[in-house]
Amino acid sequence: MTKLTTNIFICLLLTILSCNQSPRQDKITAITADTLTPTENSPKRESFKQAVDNLPSELLPFLPTNYSVLDTVSGDLNLDGINDYILVLKKNGEDTLSNVIDNPEKRPLLILLRDKNNKLKLVRRNDNTVYCIDCGGMMGDPFMGITIKNGYFSVEHYGGSAWRWTRIITYKYSKQDNEWFLHKDGSESFHAAEPEKVESKIRTTKDFGNVKFEEFDIYKEDE
Repeated sequence: MTKLTTNIFICLLLTILSCNQSPRQDKITAITADTLTPTENSPKRESFKQAVDNLPSELLPFLPTNYSVLDTVSGDLNLDGINDYILVLKKNGEDTLSNVIDNPEKRPLLILLRDKNNKLKLVRRNDNTVYCIDCGGMMGDPFMGITIKNGYFSVEHYGGSAWRWTRIITYKYSKQDNEWFLHKDGSESFHAAEPEKVESKIRTTKDFGNVKFEEFDIYKEDE
């Protein structure tokens, strides 16, 4: 009976501890078109697995050999009132292939627009906008998702260990140039023991000038 009582106590203790852990998404930074503001209750996105399971057949032609879908998001990317797609790919076996220090396994981000016949067409690709699977340190895969709004789209990351960090890369569509440019590069950091003490850093076009979507490299250090 003593052993049984001990086991029950351990189970109850583990349950209490797990309930007290703050969800990883609670500390992600929410971003809108022109602001970067911390929030404690960011809406949770649809799980990546569900997004992949419900992958529209029209996206299948854009999957290269030995790649699968990490995430996909639909929204108006070029301000024409029609929903387009962003497709994020991952290489099969990336969990064993990627080495964050010497050889991070790249994750291509594809911009797919609809033509006049409502057919999707690949118009842009960048392999250096989404962090690799082991770029998040002890927190694991840092990729948190993508949001699209009014010609803007943001790529969200979260990682670290005792020191946590977020990084959100936002692009803005220019009708005049028919191009997406880097709009903001925002980051936050805080210690897990003091989550209320947040250090923020936001870089804009005043800092980095005009950078096309295809030219941005998240792996390069800030100049």
